[in-house]
Amino acid sequence: MSTTSRPGEGSRVGVVGAGVMGIGVAEECARAGYAVTLVDVDRERLAAAGDALRRAALVDRLRDPKGEHDNWPARIDFGTDDTRLTGVSLVLENVTEDPGTKTAVHRRLDELCPGVPVVVNTSVIPITWLAGHTEDPSRFVGVHFMNPVPAKPLVEVIRGELTSDEHADAVLDFLRSIGKDWVPVADSPGFVSNAIFMTVINSAAELVETGVADVEGVDRVFRECFGHPMGPLESADLIGVDTVVRSLHMLQKFVDVGRYEPSVGLTRLVDEGRVGRRVGEGFYQYASGRAGARS
Repeated sequence: MSTTSRPGEGSRVGVVGAGVMGIGVAEECARAGYAVTLVDVDRERLAAAGDALRRAALVDRLRDPKGEHDNWPARIDFGTDDTRLTGVSLVLENVTEDPGTKTAVHRRLDELCPGVPVVVNTSVIPITWLAGHTEDPSRFVGVHFMNPVPAKPLVEVIRGELTSDEHADAVLDFLRSIGKDWVPVADSPGFVSNAIFMTVINSAAELVETGVADVEGVDRVFRECFGHPMGPLESADLIGVDTVVRSLHMLQKFVDVGRYEPSVGLTRLVDEGRVGRRVGEGFYQYASGRAGARS
């Protein structure tokens, strides 16, 4: 008989990391009826997360002012004290894509949440590698949520070599409960999406750098020829150019091949602090909600 606790609507889940992905994950959980404990070491980031979640709820009301609206943000508890995670039925980790940072967080979760299924929201780092640095690798399941989380119904699900059936099943039950479908993916660096798409962004930036096409031209080809909703450079600004470069470095760490060497165009933007939408400038400039390619 399985002893693994399976989360269900009304139970409490923990979300670690209040960045863009953590905010989206917390929103999906709260909308599905879960009580959510959202933890981050940065108080300003937590405050910004609270503002973003309240804005999302306000958008609901503005879109349908006469409808009945669930006050789902009230189900989210914020704090810097990670002991708040004690007693959750499942924990979702969304911290920076850095092996050292993630390893430290998961060792702490060993202490706070023993026996609880752990969802690792990673876009690059192999689950088996990360789980191997913890006390109980059987409870680790990779779930690569896409950005923005509430708008993307599909995720990649990755089992590590030692992931148990019972923990994998608990995570799949959870994904069903928040309305996500999934594609099972082998535990390979970058999985499917980022093993391919990081190289696309990198190549697109290189084409701009060498004058083959300008930023808007590259993105138009992907939108109007391939039917993509966004071009690769628009996507880089949404993801964060610094996150793209960090992901490429992580891919280099685990798969040492030349195609993952960040292009000059990407590294220059990071060095100049122009990392995308969240700072108002990346491949495009953002002002008053409108975007235009940099001159």
